[in-house]
Amino acid sequence: MMKTGDKIIFRTGSFSVQWRRRVITVCCILMLCIIALSLLHISRGTLSFTPSQIMDSLFGAGHNPTTDRVIWRIRLPRLVTALFVGASLGMAGSVFQSISRNALGSPDIIGFTTGAATGAIIQIILFNAGPLETSLAAVLSGIGAAILVFVLSLKKGSTGGYRLILTGIGVGAILSGINTVLLVAGDLDQAASAQLWLAGSLNTRTWAHAIPAALGFVLIIPVVIFYARRMNLLEMGDDAARQLGIATEKSRLIMVVAAVGLTAIATAAAGPIAFIALAAPQLVRRLTHSPDVPVVSGALMGAVLLLGADLLSQNSPLNLKMPIGLTTGLLGGIYLLWLLGRERKI
Repeated sequence: MMKTGDKIIFRTGSFSVQWRRRVITVCCILMLCIIALSLLHISRGTLSFTPSQIMDSLFGAGHNPTTDRVIWRIRLPRLVTALFVGASLGMAGSVFQSISRNALGSPDIIGFTTGAATGAIIQIILFNAGPLETSLAAVLSGIGAAILVFVLSLKKGSTGGYRLILTGIGVGAILSGINTVLLVAGDLDQAASAQLWLAGSLNTRTWAHAIPAALGFVLIIPVVIFYARRMNLLEMGDDAARQLGIATEKSRLIMVVAAVGLTAIATAAAGPIAFIALAAPQLVRRLTHSPDVPVVSGALMGAVLLLGADLLSQNSPLNLKMPIGLTTGLLGGIYLLWLLGRERKI
């Protein structure tokens, strides 16, 4: 391990990893925030638990079956789902913003969220499908929409930048119109069911949602971290990256697939959730002042934001129990207006 200025370098043979001290500090603070929010997440509700009761239940020393049942079957699966959904969206947002070289780059912009909604609405309205079929259709249609945007944005063998953003907006607008037609075509019960899915929710999450979200994130994160350095070079421009030996389109395609996979995992577990992928990378960049793509720190910030938004949705004024997607959507709208008023380059 070597220390040079504000950087810490870990080197083993020909392999080396470079971290900035400020990035490490911010990541540690975010980890502490996640721990604090997790304890609040488990302790608050109709039944309140003390930290000692939570620790006893988690480590098998609890003697109250009701406490163990509520924590292990209700609150812990919801917490784990929120944690990995937020981390997946935060990391995916970092990748999309790097590829598009635009602060507005997110799964919503490239059409994934709208495409996922199209698949879910088709299953609900036309086939009256259950939750599993709806989630699978949403993931597949979202991936299809992202691939379509990527292909249509190709120009002279290159993608990225404003062309990717504008293509995503166009495809998303078309799919949004199709979604509206489908909702009008369905009966009232089907339309209400579709709208409930479109709101995004962490209610009634079980280990069947939490475990796939965690496994998917763990499997994809090594790929994103491995290609993160190449993404840093791609932000310098394709010509400069090629001169440094980077296969630009191959690297960009792999990262798009990884980011779409992360978004698919999050959507399958909790439905479409806005704001997290947009805001997490930008907030982290402002805290770390680092020019690198905020892959790990973006994931941590995404988890913090979603856990905080879920706590807010459960403890909102007037005792309103809003779906998490509506809460993040409201927060995202306020943040987007602030961002547009602050940044003149967007």
